Amino acid sequence: MMPLNRILLPSLLAFALLLPAARAQPGDYKETPGLAAMVSAGKLPPVALRLPEKPLVMPLQAPREAGQSGGDLRTMIGRSRDIRLLSVIGYTRLVIYNEQFEIIPDLAESYTVEDGRTFTFRLRPGHKWSDGQAFTAEDFRYYWEDVANNRELSPSGIPVDLMVDGEPPQVSFPDALTVRYSWTRRNPHFLARLAGTAPLYIYRPAHYMKKYHVKYADPAALKREIETSKRRNWAALHNKIDNMYEAENPDLPTLDPWVITTRPPAVRFVAVRNPFFHRVDQTGQQLPYLDRLVFSLADSKLIPAKAGAGEADLQFRNISFNNFTFLKENEKRSGYRTLLWRTAKGSHFALFPNLNSNDPGWRQLMRDPRFRHALSLGIDRQAINESLFFGLGIEANNTVLPDSPLFRPEYQTTNATFDPAAANRLLDQIGLARRDSSGIRLMPDGRPLEIIVETAGEDTEQTDILELIGENWAKIGVKLFSKPSQRDIVRNRIFAGEAIMSVWTGLENGLANAGTNPEELAPTSQYGLQWPKWGQWHETRGQSGEPIDLPAAQELYKLYDAWMSTSNRDEQARIWHRMLQIHAEQTFTIGVISGVFQPIVVSKRLVNIPKEGVFNWDPGAFIGIYRPESFWLRQ
Repeated sequence: MMPLNRILLPSLLAFALLLPAARAQPGDYKETPGLAAMVSAGKLPPVALRLPEKPLVMPLQAPREAGQSGGDLRTMIGRSRDIRLLSVIGYTRLVIYNEQFEIIPDLAESYTVEDGRTFTFRLRPGHKWSDGQAFTAEDFRYYWEDVANNRELSPSGIPVDLMVDGEPPQVSFPDALTVRYSWTRRNPHFLARLAGTAPLYIYRPAHYMKKYHVKYADPAALKREIETSKRRNWAALHNKIDNMYEAENPDLPTLDPWVITTRPPAVRFVAVRNPFFHRVDQTGQQLPYLDRLVFSLADSKLIPAKAGAGEADLQFRNISFNNFTFLKENEKRSGYRTLLWRTAKGSHFALFPNLNSNDPGWRQLMRDPRFRHALSLGIDRQAINESLFFGLGIEANNTVLPDSPLFRPEYQTTNATFDPAAANRLLDQIGLARRDSSGIRLMPDGRPLEIIVETAGEDTEQTDILELIGENWAKIGVKLFSKPSQRDIVRNRIFAGEAIMSVWTGLENGLANAGTNPEELAPTSQYGLQWPKWGQWHETRGQSGEPIDLPAAQELYKLYDAWMSTSNRDEQARIWHRMLQIHAEQTFTIGVISGVFQPIVVSKRLVNIPKEGVFNWDPGAFIGIYRPESFWLRQ
């Protein structure tokens, strides 16, 4: 592995030029033992000169405790691309969610919001990138002027997340530590996107990226870089290097707690502590506590067995509830605990009828709410819950969970009880009364009613649930075929209208409140697998996809627009309830089970990970909101 000083550090002279006149005194903070030798050798400034003038202090309250620095944490990934979990686990953003799912400053020392339209961020004086260079408003200016507004780097224009009704923001930089984004209309999703698990990055390490930008780079040096990398041009090279989320470029400076040191392809990826990370504990110890994170590549199907054999200090990826019994049985022998965190998605498993299917026959059926109701009523959710989840899940539609302030029982149960007789009546009513010799209903064009459900096939749990649903549907004359494939292939087939039904998880945030953006409930993204082409139409402002032509979906879209236009909390709640009601009545997605527990394998030596928590992608970053930089290994 490349030495730390070569990966992270410029010359000591460069540091001296960057230091502000007034800083915290060396005695205010504790030097990290693993970095002390480099400090003594003059290869790294002391901790008081590495931290911002006002670092983010993380008070660790009981049962958590201030820890000791050092050690490697082992975890496993099922594919090389999952090294991007480093950005998720590190969960460092301009603003972040706390454990109560409130947005608070992180990289920003503070921020203000005026009328939901103007957002001003104040950066931390003295904050540095992992290579010791200053983190300032110049990094934001570079992104806005030289990346987002450069047609070669951003041929599709400014990211849709920065547009409000087709209007880009006004961006200004009043001084070296202040950044301001402003729109003429409210932008209620801006902070949430900045705090997201896969966030909107509105800054770049300008000092590093300028070497690859035609506006700033030495032409001869840039030409050599393009030739060496075998890229088409400077823009392709810049875009390849400029990927802060993927964590695949060890040379790219970061603000995260750990810095990747391994280039793909590899079977073992190592990330080392960032000596300039901006958070400290209440004793003055710079975080993270852990020296290194080690990601080992393994067959995803073998990861539960390997975790049960003690090959991970922390494992939550590629294990599911059906591994729980096995994991519990091996705890004592392998020296770990198995925690159970409640998931927060609107549905742990949901079916997505594709209302934008290219097949005219299937499109007509999928758009008929009676057909969707029949499929939902034909599922025995209680049997699935008891068979696969020990009865601990919630049998429900894809909607908000009981812990959400927006929850109403009817949102969970409407058209979601097991009633095969009612399902059969509905199917007869819509012209599907004819059956073939095996009892399978016939479509109006004579084809058998055989639904191919496309799945990424990344775990056996989906297969098990689909098998049980298939048995249920056979009793109402519907044949189910499961078609597993790679995730990207499945998504592309859905986006293109080739898939007629798919499987994924439900609402990302089942704990939503009135102030949460309800964009998932309206056709606003092609990742809405039930209406991808309508989502494309919204995202591209009508340049691709299809206009929304179903009255209920049109109402959802108008409600979403109304929510975006108001700051009145009561009105926001009214809109949310109407949207949830429409979904319950229309069954645009078929939720099956929610509130399922996620097993998390934790070494008995690992300290500060909560016994109980919420396991969610966004918001939550899986375990990110629980601050893994504060986890430590007891010796």
